[in-house]
Amino acid sequence: MEEMKYAIIGCQHAHIEIFISEMRELGHSCAGIYEPENIALAGAIAKKFGIPLADDQQLLLDDSVEVIGCASINSEKIDVIELCEQYGKSVMVDKPAVVDAAGLARLNSVVERGKIQVGMLLTERFHPAIHKAQQLNAAGTLGEIVSVTMRKPHKLNASLRPDWFFDKVRCGGILIDLLIHDFDLLRWFTGKEISRTEGYVGKDILPQHPSFYNTAAVQVVMEDGCVMQLYADWHTPMRSWTWGDGRIFITGTKGSAELRLAGDPAISTENPLLYVITDQEEWRDIPLEKPAVTITEDFLARIAGKSALLTHEAILQASSASIEADATVTYAVHKMKEG
Repeated sequence: MEEMKYAIIGCQHAHIEIFISEMRELGHSCAGIYEPENIALAGAIAKKFGIPLADDQQLLLDDSVEVIGCASINSEKIDVIELCEQYGKSVMVDKPAVVDAAGLARLNSVVERGKIQVGMLLTERFHPAIHKAQQLNAAGTLGEIVSVTMRKPHKLNASLRPDWFFDKVRCGGILIDLLIHDFDLLRWFTGKEISRTEGYVGKDILPQHPSFYNTAAVQVVMEDGCVMQLYADWHTPMRSWTWGDGRIFITGTKGSAELRLAGDPAISTENPLLYVITDQEEWRDIPLEKPAVTITEDFLARIAGKSALLTHEAILQASSASIEADATVTYAVHKMKEG
């Protein structure tokens, strides 16, 4: 692949380092980073990768730049997507791409016009344990899936978060921000569409941020009637070995699997783990495999008109499912607790 030039417009979250690192590994060069507010983060990333900071985003939209990466404030990413469309630049955004129905309608319109490709860092499809689990699903090892449970606890680090993170209008809130990965994986694992979602989003902490909620527990009914469980919170202890002890439990008619996405402190604090048990074989640790391509390579293939794992349809469906779920769950404020 020939070297291409890319740029970053919006640097409010370190997730954008995934895109930068993978583009760098592919031999592509970054023209600059534009971030008008979070100068500390943008400066740190610029220094780490030897990328210049830009004072004007227009300087990063000239003809020499082919692709844009974006980790703006969540509610503002759609503005960057539409800006990129004006200049004919395909764009990879951090998740979530949009935070409400109005933003989703705008994203749909960009996709329908077909002038650019829009990618989103739904990185879990490219996680070695999740990738291997999906291979087992495709091979029929677990039989027909009847249940999937996903747990996604996170460290909050409230003092290090920008103000917009605690504002649901700008951030999207815990369900949209965190569970969008899970809605995507449910469709990918099962090959089925989501029928409806019910559940609760709870607030127990930080009364100074009235629209910030810290727990989400929802049940998702698929089109075949199977019920899935999704859970997320902002309560991973500060002394945890990981940012969050994410786990996935898949139950099928012939077997079950457990994924420990951040490892297990009793076994390994570095390597993810996948355990499987079936009607024919005892509980065992399954060797993991990396996907053939990274999420960035997958996106660049789509730009080149080739087939890709993460399509516009997948991005729109995951975004739609999370936004619809957020509109149907019950938001509950409880007695405030410390933390």
